[in-house]
Amino acid sequence: MKISARNQFHGEVTSITLGAVNAEVTVTLKGGEQIVAIVTNESVKSLNLKPGSEAVALIKASSVLVMTEGSGVRLSARNSLAGKITALEKGPIHAEVSISLPSGELVHATITHAACDALGLAEGAAATAVIKAPLVILGVPG
Repeated sequence: MKISARNQFHGEVTSITLGAVNAEVTVTLKGGEQIVAIVTNESVKSLNLKPGSEAVALIKASSVLVMTEGSGVRLSARNSLAGKITALEKGPIHAEVSISLPSGELVHATITHAACDALGLAEGAAATAVIKAPLVILGVPG
């Protein structure tokens, strides 16, 4: 399968908490980072998700927020992945930001050029990728 989502993280399901309609699924990446997804209980069943099973977390770059100077900030977003900016490509309207996590995984974000300038983003600077759990799509190897 080919897909347009720039962020494709392969990992292992480490926990599932079922709710009335939705479930919270935690996928642990090979480097130890965790991504939490909110999916329907029906998706958990149809994908046969269980602790220990393989999963792929898919996140569109446009769904990733970029935060700087965020230590101590509490967010409602479940996913905060801290790293360093390793690539920054500015266009006239948008910028593409690549944040390298300590494990070497890359998180790609597209943000406005104005936001990039307001945050003072530059290669080598510390940054955190922030992703709300309902924006994470889960898949399984076929």
